[in-house]
Amino acid sequence: MRMDRIVLAGDLAGTMVFAAEGAMAAIGRGLDVFGVVVVACVVALGGCIIRDVLIGDTPPSAIRDWRYPALACLTGLALFAARHALRPVPAWYPLAVLDAAGLSLFAVTGAEKALSRGLVPLGAALLGMVTAIGGGVMRDILVNRVPMVLVSDIYATAALAGALVVVAGRRLALPGRPVACAGAATCFGLRLLALHYGWHLPGATPPS
Repeated sequence: MRMDRIVLAGDLAGTMVFAAEGAMAAIGRGLDVFGVVVVACVVALGGCIIRDVLIGDTPPSAIRDWRYPALACLTGLALFAARHALRPVPAWYPLAVLDAAGLSLFAVTGAEKALSRGLVPLGAALLGMVTAIGGGVMRDILVNRVPMVLVSDIYATAALAGALVVVAGRRLALPGRPVACAGAATCFGLRLLALHYGWHLPGATPPS
């Protein structure tokens, strides 16, 4: 039950953070209020729905529990209402910071829930990564840009690193809350460091 509460708290926090990030991305593209709320909900709920479908927890908690869609919708509406108060800031802040926070929370909860369902460690880590990046991929498709996971500096890799920390901590039977915090901090820190220093994985060179 304690681990269920950790997953629920992380899911709801990640839902709100990703909804805010999705709403800001939609506002930046000039979408109307309906479009902003739709993008906020897709970003906030997409990763959790993919995770739950893959592990057989259906209907997914993101649509079974009213708190998930309500929180996503309210967050999208709040950001739309406050759109004129949002000051111009550097492109990586606050969107990238919100995205890194959501990435971290969902990487942890995805790995934790996968482990609770009996997945092997590697599978749990991969599912944590998929949970973290799923909503962002849907967001980028909706706002007509190349998904960040395909071109961004250390994005999916950061989510995988955070999920691996969670899996390793659970295998060592360490307390759940510190392990979850360590996994989230690993993902969040690695993502922000990659943004700041321009770290990236080797890219393919197009044929001449």
